[in-house]
Amino acid sequence: MVCGGFTCSKNALCSLNVVYMLVGLLLVGVAAWGKGFGIVSSIHIIGGVIAVGVFLLLIAIVGLIGAIHHHQVMLFFYMVILFVVFLFQFGVSCSCLAMNRGQQGQLLTSSWKVMNTTKLDLENKLNCCGLFNTTDTVELFNSDYAMCNAPCKTSPAGCQTCGYMMLEHASEALRILGGVGLFFSFTEILGVWLAMRYRNQKDPAANPSAFL
Repeated sequence: MVCGGFTCSKNALCSLNVVYMLVGLLLVGVAAWGKGFGIVSSIHIIGGVIAVGVFLLLIAIVGLIGAIHHHQVMLFFYMVILFVVFLFQFGVSCSCLAMNRGQQGQLLTSSWKVMNTTKLDLENKLNCCGLFNTTDTVELFNSDYAMCNAPCKTSPAGCQTCGYMMLEHASEALRILGGVGLFFSFTEILGVWLAMRYRNQKDPAANPSAFL
């Protein structure tokens, strides 16, 4: 069967969903590894990563079963869900790539306010205390500094703020996240196109009088 036919579309769609399954399992494994080794102690971050991994794994299973059995209904729902994920991921990736330093600071400030144990983990890992010691965040900084137990508090020089240390690497991290997310968003639209094409193809081994 030449490429572009029924068998080629089926194999391509199955291969793509196997890759999605591996990525989903990788996300779950990395989250469990980070929790087990104490790298990230926040249950919200761990739960969020595991939820994304399980969601991607379920989508891939639906797409794989639909591709193997040429199931019209499963392929349809697979297309719809994957297209919605593509729209969301494409928007988030573009936002990451377009975010400037001021917007990064605002995002860090809003995220810092809702952190609990993760905030203490970051302060110990980066050896810093508080986020930004500015006029609009001085109250937040003072409360964070009082609870901070980073090693730098015992040094005569004192502690640097975590915000400026994080901003040094935030631009690079956002570029990487945006680039990886953009790449995977195009693989998702490829999956939608493959599923749509595969649904409309006739199985050569099926009954010629069967209605698809």
